[in-house]
Amino acid sequence: MKHIFKYTLLAAVCAFAAAGTACSDETDAEKDKGATPVIKYARPCDISVSDSLLTKAPLGAQVAFVGDNLGDVQQVWFNDKKATLSPNMVTSHSIIVNIPNSLPGEVTGKARFITSTGVEVDYPFEVTVPAPRVERMDCEWAHAGETVVLEGAYFADDPNVPLAVTVAGLPAEIKSIEQDRLEIVIPEGAGEGEIAVESIYGKGVAGFRYMDTRGMLFDFDGLTGLGVAQSWHARPIVEDEISIAGNYMVLGNAEKTLNASADWNDSDYSFEYWAGAWTDPVTYPERVGERLFDVADFTDFNSKALKFELYVPASNAWQAGALQVCFAPTSLVSFGNAGLDCFGNTVAGCNNTYINSKEAGGVGLARCLWTPWTAAEAYHTAGKWVTVTLPIKDFIYDYDGTGATRMLTDVSDFASLQMFVWAGGVAGVECSPLLYIDNIRVVPN
Repeated sequence: MKHIFKYTLLAAVCAFAAAGTACSDETDAEKDKGATPVIKYARPCDISVSDSLLTKAPLGAQVAFVGDNLGDVQQVWFNDKKATLSPNMVTSHSIIVNIPNSLPGEVTGKARFITSTGVEVDYPFEVTVPAPRVERMDCEWAHAGETVVLEGAYFADDPNVPLAVTVAGLPAEIKSIEQDRLEIVIPEGAGEGEIAVESIYGKGVAGFRYMDTRGMLFDFDGLTGLGVAQSWHARPIVEDEISIAGNYMVLGNAEKTLNASADWNDSDYSFEYWAGAWTDPVTYPERVGERLFDVADFTDFNSKALKFELYVPASNAWQAGALQVCFAPTSLVSFGNAGLDCFGNTVAGCNNTYINSKEAGGVGLARCLWTPWTAAEAYHTAGKWVTVTLPIKDFIYDYDGTGATRMLTDVSDFASLQMFVWAGGVAGVECSPLLYIDNIRVVPN
């Protein structure tokens, strides 16, 4: 029966189009001008379900309205939102239109059709609104009392059911509301926990957490025990009035300058953590030299992200080089001598060639190149900490911005980590940036 319906409808539309072409050059809009539109039913445009009838559809959905005298329809409204109507999607017997992807101010439960002569016809049709979707928070480790921004969608504030936000189960003050943006105040007493937004349309819970410690690799306060002495360079670890959560790591040197191409300077602008120890065979001491995939879950890594909190002072803004973030297996780099480890695996020992391009003796190892600055504007964080999210699926580049030749393909590729302001294939402006970094973690996207 479903197939008969599809082919009968298709045949009828084709026959009508053929008849119109043979008999007259008059367009559907001209033919139907002055007539009252008749809507018989609505259906999805997806061919796999196009024989299903619709009485409602969500924001953004594409819908086909079928009837008569539709050729002169110039406007289609859903509630109080006007849809964008394409003339080539309007015929005498059908209109294909996308429901506007914005929240209605007034809910009428109707679709309204208006012709060029002002004839209006209403058709009962409900637009469903999803529960709020929380996608991003500008600082996931903000202190209690601080104002933060939540970004997402469908933040609907109804006078009868006001929008509500909770942080770790505690109600948060809402300072401003837009459909895709909220400003809230972190409540006193909030600890690690979920962030939820609830509207008249339901409850949405963020995929991230406030003060998230899941997948923590480096907090520089002893949670994992892993620090910055597992390489040739020990970075400064600082706790002061700028701190967001105790100690943080400093990347950079205010006394040193990066030129526009951000030439190699790993002594000042690189943080390396290499798994291993100076033992024979090489071991991975707990809370000292563990392989990172033994510390955090890298299963299904392409659906996860590396996150950290970042503070860049305006006095030492950043405008040259990419932040190269690079994971590596022990077969390419390890702490200690090259040889065998306690599991019988061949390890590379300490080196800095693995991060180079293949042409420079490396392997073209996949990495992320993060460049938030532009040649016209230096980057700083405006006197506050921000959360940086780097999806692991985007770790696909070589050091110079070209495609990597050695991709991340297995959990064992996530033993070590390097973060290095260097090159990136972009030209910037001479600068002496400081990057304060805390809470390096791997979490679900």
